[in-house]
Amino acid sequence: MPSDGTGRERVTRLPGSGRQVVSIGVRNAPLRDVYHSLLVSTWGRFFALVLVAYLGANVVFALGYLAIGDGIEEARRGSFADAFFFSVQTMATIGYGKMAPRGVAANLLVTLEALVGLLGLALVTGLVFAKFSRPTARVLFSAHAVITTFDGVPALLFRMANERGNQIAEAQAHLVLLRTERTPEGEEVRRVHDLRLRRSQSAFFAFTWLVVHPLTPDSPLHGETAESLREKDVDLVASVTGLDETLSQSVHARHAWSPDQILWNHRFVDVLVQLPDGRRAIDYRKFHEVVPDGAGAPGA
Repeated sequence: MPSDGTGRERVTRLPGSGRQVVSIGVRNAPLRDVYHSLLVSTWGRFFALVLVAYLGANVVFALGYLAIGDGIEEARRGSFADAFFFSVQTMATIGYGKMAPRGVAANLLVTLEALVGLLGLALVTGLVFAKFSRPTARVLFSAHAVITTFDGVPALLFRMANERGNQIAEAQAHLVLLRTERTPEGEEVRRVHDLRLRRSQSAFFAFTWLVVHPLTPDSPLHGETAESLREKDVDLVASVTGLDETLSQSVHARHAWSPDQILWNHRFVDVLVQLPDGRRAIDYRKFHEVVPDGAGAPGA
């Protein structure tokens, strides 16, 4: 999509469906939101940025020591390597006792670098702790949503699973339909419809959860077909929120399905199995498997 020249493009992806939404003309001010950017970045990118900033700061201070002249005792005059490693020792407050600042200018620069090092350590420590302590949910969503007959009623189904060994208390599921519609004035709009669920709450979410939306006459999906869903550029977006009992904090997860990921006249393979010793188990290897209607019982 071409830009209109008013700003940079920003791409937002719906998790699961692969759908991309491009925002054009959004003001780009990364320095105003650097904390959020670092908090949501991957660990690899985060540590790479920290390393680049750390090396860059030491290079700047090393050049400052070289500009002073003979400002470091026991260092080779004009040696960038000596100035750089002296900067590393100063910023980390190591002080091996070999090299030391000489003169007022060098001591002032050491004072500034020590302050920068303390502030940098505090900021990085805070960011690392914030990234580690962020409450996250590991909820597995089925790769497809299916439309089949459930309890004698046509219904849209998908399933979720808690991948962690703990429980999500007071879990709430929410399903919405995003659809392109045309108003009586002829304007094309993107509307959001809430889809009523057969069971939208669970006292505890520990294993699997089969989410069911009955396709009753009052459902926004009533009368739709696979072709009409594609024509209306439909997206199904599911979310689940709850209280992580381990962290005692709210967690959430979401997923989306495009029309090609909604299978008609299919049902999920049952993941509940019974072990030889009589215990019941959940076979997550079959979690995403579906079969055509009539090929087996509906899965949990």
